[in-house]
Amino acid sequence: MTPQEKSQFQILRVLEREPRLTQRQLSQVLGVSNGKIHYLMVALVQKGLIKFERFKSNSGKLGKIAYLLTPEGVRLRMAQTEGYLARKQAEFEALQAEIAKLKILIDSEIALPQTKAMVENSQMTLDGELR
Repeated sequence: MTPQEKSQFQILRVLEREPRLTQRQLSQVLGVSNGKIHYLMVALVQKGLIKFERFKSNSGKLGKIAYLLTPEGVRLRMAQTEGYLARKQAEFEALQAEIAKLKILIDSEIALPQTKAMVENSQMTLDGELR
């Protein structure tokens, strides 16, 4: 997933929960600049992944905007989530395999000095003298 795709995924995820966030609020939530959010939002609208609707504020004036995920936006977010989970599952399994190999290596390194000492002790008793 490219950095832009990752940012777009994060935007889709946040907007699905809070569609009435402003671009400024969204930039604060995600920790990126307002300009980057605007650029990404325009791209998401052009791709047909989100749409915006104006709604009346408490004073009755139009001007507030809600960003809504389109059905295509929801499908993409779900596909990205599934891909993310599959990658993380593969990473988890690879880490488990690496940990298992390291444990075997550590166990063999711990056992090696003990085995060496046992061999030396048995040679000492066979020879009857210290080397």
